Amino acid sequence: MTELATDADYGVLTEPATLTIERILPGPIERVWAYLTDSDLRRQWLAAGEMEQKVGAPFEFVWRNNELMQNPGTPPEGFLDEHRMQSRITELDPPRKLSFTWFERSEVTFQLQPRGDRVLLTVIHRRIPDRSVLLSVGPGWHGHLDVLVARMNGREPAPFWDEIAILKKEYVRRMPA
Repeated sequence: MTELATDADYGVLTEPATLTIERILPGPIERVWAYLTDSDLRRQWLAAGEMEQKVGAPFEFVWRNNELMQNPGTPPEGFLDEHRMQSRITELDPPRKLSFTWFERSEVTFQLQPRGDRVLLTVIHRRIPDRSVLLSVGPGWHGHLDVLVARMNGREPAPFWDEIAILKKEYVRRMPA
């Protein structure tokens, strides 16, 4: 939830067009990997879509953010109930690393590292084309990862759209113009 967010919860620019954001999740690593790669588990926090675990394999993300929880809050004007994106796996090292294209112009990497009985998930979104896209993907990843943390810890997530509205304001403040 954003009211409990610490500075460490926010994405940071690690290069001019690269956003990096981390979360600590309950393990084991194979469980976290399943939440990243299994369509039924991934749709509970991000987007559905069958994914063949093979470099070069195409797949489709299908977002239905209004279905992430019982009460998702109020979506911004103009958001559709469903959004689709074609992607392709560019790197794969189960259960530690998964990279894929993002709208064919950027790339996202999930890296997993065991930390005792927990797992550090690092999301790296590279080649973000401009600040307007950054101010969309920053709060988006942050909000979706908050849903993942809640789901993996057996808690009901905060209303997604309400959190995104708060996060957008904070990312505007934090990200350089």
